[in-house]
Amino acid sequence: MPTRDFAVHRPDERARSFLDGTLGEPPAVRPAATVQLVRDGADGVEVFMLRRVSSMAFAPQAWVFPGGGVDARDSEGEASDLPWAGPSPAQWAQRLGCDETLARALVCAAVREVFEECGVLLAGPRPDTVVGDLRDESWGRDRAGLLAREHSLAQLLVRRGLVLRSDLLGVRAHWVTPPFEPRRYDTWFFSALLPDGQVPDDDTTEADVAQWVAPAWILGELQERRATMLPPTVVAVEAVAAAESAATFVATDGSVRAVEPELLEVDGEVVLRARLP
Repeated sequence: MPTRDFAVHRPDERARSFLDGTLGEPPAVRPAATVQLVRDGADGVEVFMLRRVSSMAFAPQAWVFPGGGVDARDSEGEASDLPWAGPSPAQWAQRLGCDETLARALVCAAVREVFEECGVLLAGPRPDTVVGDLRDESWGRDRAGLLAREHSLAQLLVRRGLVLRSDLLGVRAHWVTPPFEPRRYDTWFFSALLPDGQVPDDDTTEADVAQWVAPAWILGELQERRATMLPPTVVAVEAVAAAESAATFVATDGSVRAVEPELLEVDGEVVLRARLP
């Protein structure tokens, strides 16, 4: 099991308190899903990323993938009647290493979040089709309604006569936020190909930049400290960089063994140490 250290350049007060043993009880962990949306670019596989606005409580100004926490809409009420194509929730439970209820919620959250944050919808009118261009204003209203919690993903799909395409998702990794962070997430990383005809956008208040990213570029920005990424994102981008094609990347599942980095002080330097699969 390889071990890797990630530098913490400016340890904050919570990190120092954690190292001193004075932080107290860590926050509860919330299940979450994030999606590595990929396509084949001129110089290799590209991934869609967002830079979080500086006002965000968690990871401000960090480059991330579309995603977020599971909420009640993803697991309660009409979510159990969600039109569904592809591997069943029971099959996803085996694949993700969790129970069926959580597996259903994670897949729903992944599809919902990528639609909310960049306007890409992994659903279609039949189990073997995907909706096309979603830039019509009616789709914008549906997206805004999801964000405002006026309706759920299940309600939206039923009204539109669509089925969720769980077969369009791959699974890449599973990371848990360290206990010193003020917000903690138990996050499964999914992957998906950009559907034909759809165009991701930057219409989200959570990010000030949203764009297709070449892994070599963003890793270079990180090296020069012109960009910030959390350790799971770094490892995820490196995996995209190593992919032969976008289709191969999505078709190849990663490990779902949970990785929870440990905050340590090593030779006077504060690091996050992760035991990678």
